[in-house]
Amino acid sequence: MVPSSDRAFLSVYSVAWAWEAADESVGDSAVATNRVLHRQSAHLQTACGGDGDGRPVKSMSRMRQAISTPARFHTIAFHKPYGVLPCFTDPDGRPTLADYVELPGVYAAGRLDMDSEGLMLLTSDGTLSHRITDPQHKLPKVYLVQVERVPDEQALRQLRQGVVLSGTRTRPAEVRLLDEPPALPDRPVPIRFRKTVPTCWIEMTIREGMNRQVRRMTAAVGHPALRLVRVAIGPISLGNLAPGVWRELTSGEVQSIQGSGEAAGAKPRPPDSPRTSRRSAD
Repeated sequence: MVPSSDRAFLSVYSVAWAWEAADESVGDSAVATNRVLHRQSAHLQTACGGDGDGRPVKSMSRMRQAISTPARFHTIAFHKPYGVLPCFTDPDGRPTLADYVELPGVYAAGRLDMDSEGLMLLTSDGTLSHRITDPQHKLPKVYLVQVERVPDEQALRQLRQGVVLSGTRTRPAEVRLLDEPPALPDRPVPIRFRKTVPTCWIEMTIREGMNRQVRRMTAAVGHPALRLVRVAIGPISLGNLAPGVWRELTSGEVQSIQGSGEAAGAKPRPPDSPRTSRRSAD
């Protein structure tokens, strides 16, 4: 017979399970709830001497230890090359993240379209993924953009004030002209040049994630983007990471993303759905 103290302990943890399941099920239907309960149950069954398939646990002390041991989450920075889809599968057989990232359990926190390059963050921590992708956190994303023609002060002012896209005005962007082309790896597919049309590079920082926002913003002010490279997401920069290469973030880097206390204490959760992600602005 299970002692009363242990019955109370199990009851409290069962409530915690239910709250986590309810939190995940909002907007995702009851499927998410079942996924949470199954994951929690299997984790505890295995950690406590069971087989993870519904058989009774053998040790209450091991169960307590399993509950108090935090899960190990992974977060990586990846330099997505041009021509690679920002997902792990593609029915048409095009290059995907799976061709470069072999770490299981991580998911893209935001998109970077096939014809764009640069920094992507992938994580197994759903809370962190939400903080990266949710516009309410206003996490800055920095892009180097090669555009047709040299923007004048009026065009730059429009970008800095926000541009109307599909009836919605964007948040103001931070924009500056670069005096020299940035030192970037060669792109496998050269950009299209028109001999009679000059190009220049701008650095652009935005804090939201409309679909293909940077490209649409520059086009809206008369300067279509020819090449787009994301070089920073919040405090994490691309640095010298070569195309197709990834590295794991340090605990300090993860904490810098979480911010000073705003995300502290939030319970880590799995990403929203397998191998899919919210859109990002590129």
